[in-house]
Amino acid sequence: MSTGSDWEEPEHGMSAWSIERLQAFTTDTHDWRQLEAVRVVAQQHAYYDSDEPQVSRLKWAELSLLASCRMQGDGSGVADREVTQDFILRMWVIRQLGPDHEDPNWSPEGLAADTLGALSLTPSDVGASATKWRELPIEQIRELRRHKNLTAHLEDLISYLQPGPTRDRLILWAETRRLLP
Repeated sequence: MSTGSDWEEPEHGMSAWSIERLQAFTTDTHDWRQLEAVRVVAQQHAYYDSDEPQVSRLKWAELSLLASCRMQGDGSGVADREVTQDFILRMWVIRQLGPDHEDPNWSPEGLAADTLGALSLTPSDVGASATKWRELPIEQIRELRRHKNLTAHLEDLISYLQPGPTRDRLILWAETRRLLP
């Protein structure tokens, strides 16, 4: 699949690969480091290939999500970081390339639902803990930081949602997020 030199600096070697080659590679590999390299290369294409058509940039973004999804299932303990990065990428696509209400990856409603699904605490639980976070055990502080990271995109997302219960819940989360360490 790759030579040893490709993996000394994985992103460097892969940056010249075609999207088709990277897609095939992503579905075949189980190595976290290689999947992370694919995710980064694909994300860079999505973000910075501004001369490419929108459909091409969306394909790169989809590849980044695929690599990230494969990493989340590998048991490496990086799931929260990958989910946060996915949320930020999805928000970027919605903001820069436009929402697609037919595709849950690029739909504001889909991103809102996934965000709420990733949160294990309520805003009231988080708010109560946040006021005394310096006194909390490190595990609880990490959980507060996890929620802060998972909600980093809310300010942008809220403006794309129609009034209703989901939007209201996210507004409450955005307000609560300001209290988090």
